[in-house]
Amino acid sequence: MLFILVFNYLPMFGILMAFKDYSISSGIKGIFTSDWVGLKYFKEFVGAYNFKLIVTNTLAISLLKLFFTFPLPILLAIMFNEVRSKFFKRFAQTVSYFPHFISWIVVSGLLVIFLSTNSGIVNDLLKGLGLIENSLPFLSSPNYFWGLAVTTAMWKEAGWWTIIFLAAISGLSPALYDAAEMDGAGRLRRIWHITLPGIRGTIVVVLIMAIGSLLGGGLVGSNFEQSYLLGNAMNNERSEILQTYAFKMGLAQGRYAYATAIDLLQSIIAIILVFGSNYISKKITKNGLF
Repeated sequence: MLFILVFNYLPMFGILMAFKDYSISSGIKGIFTSDWVGLKYFKEFVGAYNFKLIVTNTLAISLLKLFFTFPLPILLAIMFNEVRSKFFKRFAQTVSYFPHFISWIVVSGLLVIFLSTNSGIVNDLLKGLGLIENSLPFLSSPNYFWGLAVTTAMWKEAGWWTIIFLAAISGLSPALYDAAEMDGAGRLRRIWHITLPGIRGTIVVVLIMAIGSLLGGGLVGSNFEQSYLLGNAMNNERSEILQTYAFKMGLAQGRYAYATAIDLLQSIIAIILVFGSNYISKKITKNGLF
């Protein structure tokens, strides 16, 4: 509670900067004493020449991650649940969620080693197999960035979120499976009629949370770290997103009020997504986050 108070609630006073002509030279006091400018910075961002590009990149990366990454933990959880060997099950689980504990700094360094145009292992392997003649610019071409962001997020986070769905599956009564097996239901039919309906509530809750953090990619891999660490001048056309743009405007150029307006706009959209997806879920499945 103390952590949430200090790092989540107290900084909310800074939201005022989005509506004021704030300068860092005025310090914390300036948050309250600076001139009020209303929606000036919101209008400036919406009218910016790269607004459409930034929003498109943010939505595209987030939606692709949600579409490809979210179902994977569910599939992995079901597969782990069906494994009979306890040793192999524990080993596979450990291997699958271990990447979650590797920071994106380390992951980006590994990607440079593996995907480098000059000495990357992947390019050397592809050329050795005769599949390509010239090295592929995985890290410098904008055409590869979205795919790179999605695949690395899948590898890094899928195993970690599997833990939640495995916990939900473990709460299902074994008697249901025994009864279905006695009635002649095969493994696939037991999964379809018992496992999936049994964890439907968990799936809905996690999905709503994932939709709520869609623009930031929170539950399916951090968009900011990926775009900031793997983005560069050559792939900026596909790697620039809301978070990196706000970061550059705020810290690099010292436009704190402008950056705050961008982040606040993103937070408002996230709140709308959470309440909207929760409302739709309650109407359709009778399950929701609240």
